[in-house]
Amino acid sequence: MSNLSDSFLRLVSIMDDLREKCPWDKKQTVQTLRHMTIEETYELADAITDEDWKGIKEELGDLLLHIVFYSKIGAEENKFSLEEVINGISEKLIARHPHIYGDVKVNDEEDVKKNWEKIKLTEGKKSILSGVPRSLPATVKAMRLQEKAKQTGFEWDNKEQVWEKVEEEIGELKSAIGNWQSASEEESTTCHKKVEEEFGDVIFSLVNYARFLRVDAENALEVTNKKFIRRFIQMEEEATRNGRTLADMTLIEMDSIWNNIKKRT
Repeated sequence: MSNLSDSFLRLVSIMDDLREKCPWDKKQTVQTLRHMTIEETYELADAITDEDWKGIKEELGDLLLHIVFYSKIGAEENKFSLEEVINGISEKLIARHPHIYGDVKVNDEEDVKKNWEKIKLTEGKKSILSGVPRSLPATVKAMRLQEKAKQTGFEWDNKEQVWEKVEEEIGELKSAIGNWQSASEEESTTCHKKVEEEFGDVIFSLVNYARFLRVDAENALEVTNKKFIRRFIQMEEEATRNGRTLADMTLIEMDSIWNNIKKRT
């Protein structure tokens, strides 16, 4: 524990030095750090998706620095101290885990989640959904909203029911597309908005289905994005080796290269 304490205090001391002596660090505010913190969080997410443990360790260090940095600024502004940040999360964890630090009995992780949400409501939350950040990426937000709604019992019984909902939403999307395609010029904008709405419903229901499959929808999509990038670059490289560019190839030619790459990767 002493080594851990020494390491943490060393970081705090370095932050004190930088805030006092470094021109760049001296100028930073919570507003200027915000976008960098978001970037660091996404870099951590990338490392997790790639299962890059060296990268995860490095990005966690960057985020820890940001926590210490914000706390330093908070202390300078007489808003809060680093000690208050640490004690605050410690007290919150104790209060929200009465099955560990109290006499509440739970049977499984679902009971833990339900108790967590009930406790948050007693802390002043007006809705069980109010803790979901507005700026979350839409796919992540959809999953968090569904997970929270589940704690009230607002949940399908099984994945078969969820898939039926997916198919229902796809049917409604197809119907909306048909109406849009046959709409008059005056009706076109309204009909297209309906297509967008139904498309969103399909995605939302697919995210719900992913939860029932115990799949992280955001991570699954990112894995597919990375796979597409890798294969597309390989397709470009193969075209170059053949003295061609993708722009002067037919879709059939590109599809043939793509399918060969798929077989190899």
